[in-house]
Amino acid sequence: MPDEAIWAGSYGPGVRLHLEYGEETLVDQLDRTVEQHGDRPALEFLGRRTSYAAFGEQVARVAEGLRGLGVKAGDHVALLLPTCPQHLVALHAVIRLGATAVEHNPLYTTGELRAPFADHGAEVAIVWDKAVKTVEPIRADPNTKLRTLVAVDMTLDLPLAKRLALRLPIARARQTREEMTAPVPAGLPRFAGIASAAPLAADHPRPGPDDVAVLLYTSGTSGTPKGVPLRHRNIVANCAQGVDWIPELTPGREIFLSSLPLFHAYGLTIGVLAGVRIGAELVLLPKPDTALMVDALGRRSPTFVPGVPPIYRRILEEATRRGVPMTSMKYSLSGAMSLPADLVDTWEKRTGGHLVEGYGLTETGPVVVGNPMSPARRPGSIGIPFPDTQVRIVDPDKPGEEVPLGERGELVVRGPQVFGGYRDRPEESAAVLDDEGWFRTGDIVTMAEDGFLTVVDRIKEVVIVGGFNVYPSEVEAVLREHPSVQDTAVVGVPHEHNGDEVVAAVVPAEGQQVDREALAAYLRESLTRYKVPRRFVVVEKLPVNQMGKVLRREVVDLVREIDQQP
Repeated sequence: MPDEAIWAGSYGPGVRLHLEYGEETLVDQLDRTVEQHGDRPALEFLGRRTSYAAFGEQVARVAEGLRGLGVKAGDHVALLLPTCPQHLVALHAVIRLGATAVEHNPLYTTGELRAPFADHGAEVAIVWDKAVKTVEPIRADPNTKLRTLVAVDMTLDLPLAKRLALRLPIARARQTREEMTAPVPAGLPRFAGIASAAPLAADHPRPGPDDVAVLLYTSGTSGTPKGVPLRHRNIVANCAQGVDWIPELTPGREIFLSSLPLFHAYGLTIGVLAGVRIGAELVLLPKPDTALMVDALGRRSPTFVPGVPPIYRRILEEATRRGVPMTSMKYSLSGAMSLPADLVDTWEKRTGGHLVEGYGLTETGPVVVGNPMSPARRPGSIGIPFPDTQVRIVDPDKPGEEVPLGERGELVVRGPQVFGGYRDRPEESAAVLDDEGWFRTGDIVTMAEDGFLTVVDRIKEVVIVGGFNVYPSEVEAVLREHPSVQDTAVVGVPHEHNGDEVVAAVVPAEGQQVDREALAAYLRESLTRYKVPRRFVVVEKLPVNQMGKVLRREVVDLVREIDQQP
């Protein structure tokens, strides 16, 4: 294992190698912030602000409302919500009861949600009203335990003037209203209703640091959803590490631009919960829309912007077009995909602040490695290990053997933010996590003599699109059901701005022609839009090895070869 001393000299000013985490939970973290910064703004949503004191009271009321619905310690409560105030309130209310918040993408289809719901067994789901029609069929599925849906109308958190404007009988108001809310069946419990309950009793039992706070789902390379339980201590540790990584953050004075989805570990932990830890104002956006982000930039002057490269590029372009100042954004931490050096250079010139790349996985809470928030940051590298994070670089075929410094090997990590194994998947857990807590990331890296790590290859076949994971086998399984498709291989082809571009190589069924538009429309019936291939390339056959396994790297080469043909 590399000596941590080799990267200690590259830490930013004031960043510590080791931190004290104690036995704090996310409930304790919010309570402490409410006590210290109660009069400070906690949440800002499209112009409406909520103080930490009011936030804390809303959490207590919703917790009591959920208790009235039968939610108790150890239960799972599913959340399918955009990034909005009700989402943060619901999350904290669930964990206040000692239950586990199960995060889901609210744009998923019913088919994509069935397996996770069957796995986690949540009886209660708090659902964006536009997603209710998607989740309703799951209640009737005998393989799930879902019995109660609580509908959330996020327009109720808008400023009064904007809520009234949505009622105007004009096309633009109607379009915005339809994007943000939808009618739900009569009799369905409303979030506003449970939020009107009396506050939960202060002496109600609290969770401990080893209780599971959040359950996220990741499919790995198999396409089969696996639950990733993150305990309170995992998330609190990563929040503390993230805050320490930026030593000039001032408690009670920072403003986070939180546009990332909270079903994504990065958006959840670094995007909002780290902000709660220091009493930051969280400027919440329901989606990373360019206009909304630049509006927020002009309205609240955020100081910290977690994101992915396409977000930074869009902010640059739109802020420049509109003449909106960018100098408030002192710190920006990019994740989920490679950060281009030219984007770093342009961003830092415009803002005068730092834009650095970090690295992590859902299983690691998520961040384990980051570039320092200092001139020592190195574009093109994922950076150096976070405080209290150990790394090894091993032979992927012999994970017990480390490779010499500077040579390629699989990155293996251990730290207080790393999970303890997949939910009810002992064999798959054992494949990636040993008895000493070392987690195999599946990424091939090199380490420089000063500890900086660079990703050079992926063992996993996951395709990363705009920061989101697309699992080829999931897309292929749906595509093969189409009568015009004999076989297919889905791969990621590098794209200049969006990381990977999903491309499907398709072998047509005998006597059939491939209609690309028809295939895309067919896939959109079962898959979220970002999973649908941007391109369909017709091939005579797929490259396979002697065992018949598709050679995805050769598929990528084949696609590129076809692209270059006149």
